[in-house]
Amino acid sequence: MTNLGDLSYFLGISVSRSTTGMLLSQRKYAIDLLQHAGMMDCNPCVTPIDTRCKLSADDGPLVADATEYRSFAGALQYLTLTRPDIAHAVEQACLYMHAPREPHLNLVKRILRYIRGTLDLGLHLQSTPASSLTAYSDADWAGCPDTRRSTSVYLGDNLVSWSSKRQATVSRSSAEAEYHHVAHVVAEYCDNVNVVYMACNPVQHVTKHIEIDIHFVREKVSLGQIRVLHVPSSQQFADIMTKGLPSQLFLDFRYSLCL
Repeated sequence: MTNLGDLSYFLGISVSRSTTGMLLSQRKYAIDLLQHAGMMDCNPCVTPIDTRCKLSADDGPLVADATEYRSFAGALQYLTLTRPDIAHAVEQACLYMHAPREPHLNLVKRILRYIRGTLDLGLHLQSTPASSLTAYSDADWAGCPDTRRSTSVYLGDNLVSWSSKRQATVSRSSAEAEYHHVAHVVAEYCDNVNVVYMACNPVQHVTKHIEIDIHFVREKVSLGQIRVLHVPSSQQFADIMTKGLPSQLFLDFRYSLCL
């Protein structure tokens, strides 16, 4: 076995070390992607997805080259390894790989325009004395216009883990959507007041199909293994991965992702 020294480049990810930690960057990968798409000279945009973006499987004509669309969407998916700020937009684009349409392609182009203006961003990992895990959980209730399934997300402290994905089942309320996801990530924080109430109050009538999730979370709360707390919308960083945000709020939350 040969010692090659400190890691500096691995699978398209460059690693830069400093006194404050290390920076993971896919700048070269992003440039190659933009060149392949012919968008190095495009006009950058501030956010990867707008606040009104609710894509549907049936909106607009089919794209001329579905293979090219899948290629770009897949390449952007790999870029989320160090760019959690585009996770929600890329997740939306990847939902329609089977039959992409023009509005879906427009979203992919918008993401690329956003990447063009943020090539120097990377994921900063720093040492911390914290010994506990803090996770932010959020769900965009019935956000998909086709299936009415919610988009759920979680973020780990120092961004060791994150995800933006469509839930497997349809939820009948925002509290139910939140609870499904809290049960999955066993989160310490959640921004839905109803979920916090149900986690702490054993006298609460609920529908049967979330009863298991509720009792699972309650057990962890009663054992003192987790805390489920309300997070104001202005501090709910997970929102950046469930919906399009106004530019200033997006930039504020992006800063909180250690980018």
